[in-house]
Amino acid sequence: MTDDHGGRVRTTDEALADRFEEHRPHLRAVAYRMLGSPAEAEDAVQETWLRLGRSDTADVRNLGGWLTTVTGRICLDLLRSRTARREQPIGEDSTFVPDPVVRPLSAVDPEQEALRSDAVALALLVVLETLEPAERLAFVLHDLFAVPFEDIAGIVERSPAAARQLASRARRRVQGATPSAERDLARQRAVVDAFLAASRAGDFEALVAVLDPDVVLRADAGAKVRGLAASKLVRGAREVAGQSLLFRHFAPYARVALVGDAVGVVNVVDGRLVSVMAVTVVDGRVVALDILADEERVAALDVPDLASLEPAHPAAPDAPDAPDAPGGPGGPGDLDGRGA
Repeated sequence: MTDDHGGRVRTTDEALADRFEEHRPHLRAVAYRMLGSPAEAEDAVQETWLRLGRSDTADVRNLGGWLTTVTGRICLDLLRSRTARREQPIGEDSTFVPDPVVRPLSAVDPEQEALRSDAVALALLVVLETLEPAERLAFVLHDLFAVPFEDIAGIVERSPAAARQLASRARRRVQGATPSAERDLARQRAVVDAFLAASRAGDFEALVAVLDPDVVLRADAGAKVRGLAASKLVRGAREVAGQSLLFRHFAPYARVALVGDAVGVVNVVDGRLVSVMAVTVVDGRVVALDILADEERVAALDVPDLASLEPAHPAAPDAPDAPDAPGGPGGPGDLDGRGA
């Protein structure tokens, strides 16, 4: 179809598709914080698009709000289904680590970083996993995206007052478990470098000095791995330092990257990503190390241009051949499931 000047006239479906694409980054941000998985977030956003195509939106005045509500409802259903399938609920002592977003540190524009849909701390996602589905939805939509409780109430099928209570309970959990982390990337990098240098040197006291006394290490290697490289939760500076020293010979494979919204470490062996470690820094010390080393989940991460990731130290390009089953803090993980 053309107009009077021979130009192509856009159809109603094309115009709606354009409007949806304008909202896609926001919807992806909502879904990622709800689900803790970039891949699942994309699926939820795609389902939102399909539902939009099947709906009559002629009377919808706020398309962005309508789409956010639909995405929230889809994510809530997914969370409830996920919770029903689990044999045990995820609690504070769980070793589960959500799927992080990993990007080259060199590609970061600090002024634009806060605007990115994937700029979210992995430590926050870890805590969100411990919430009930309705609590998570109320907190994410209201506290992170300013959705009114009146709108949230319709999604969770409760009153606005009850929705407010859900968010309040979630907020207390989140505030109690997520300290105010360092936001400056340069200061984060200095602490991460100090941690890696002490680990490489085998300097136990230097490691303890860079770790907060109450540091928590959470390593998720998946259900198949046993032995030394199995999933674990370790608390305390001296205990975490000891774990780090056990795996210091894997330091040559370390690369520095942006993991979520902070400087972290990934391990790359023969051009293949094998583990990701998020580092939370508060007042110049490491308060949390969250490691994903589950082979299947790590392989599914969409990490652009691994070759561009910055080596954690100059010796990385000359690293020796990789052993069969590396693992541990910052280490690739027990890739064949044999354990130590």
